[in-house]
Amino acid sequence: MFKGFRDFILRGNVIDLAVAVVIGAAFNGIVTSLVKDVITPFIAAFGGEADFSQLYFTINNSKFMVGDFVNSLVSFLITASVVYFLIVMPMNKITARINKGQKVDVTEKVCPECLSQIPLTAKRCKYCGVLQKV
Repeated sequence: MFKGFRDFILRGNVIDLAVAVVIGAAFNGIVTSLVKDVITPFIAAFGGEADFSQLYFTINNSKFMVGDFVNSLVSFLITASVVYFLIVMPMNKITARINKGQKVDVTEKVCPECLSQIPLTAKRCKYCGVLQKV
């Protein structure tokens, strides 16, 4: 039992995931501070509202505190932008460059009736039974 657990923990992707969570938590603190200490005051210089956390509106004597949501939304947008532009886009370009010269071996085709993937040599679709053109 312990050997299986040890093998699971020492597997590379579990350790990578743990490192990613720790770095993500630290990055979240940086982005939250950026929004609270830099972006919100910058917006306040033009809009007049210095602290979004106290922003609210009232309907039928019910107070809706939307300021923290605005701060969280801005933090999320910044985080998503950084992840996309600094991680996803470069990785997609690297992957495309690596796969550019590779030949793709096609072994399946799409059944025109049910749109399932079937072997190229199939005479009949295994899902819907339609005869295939050979």
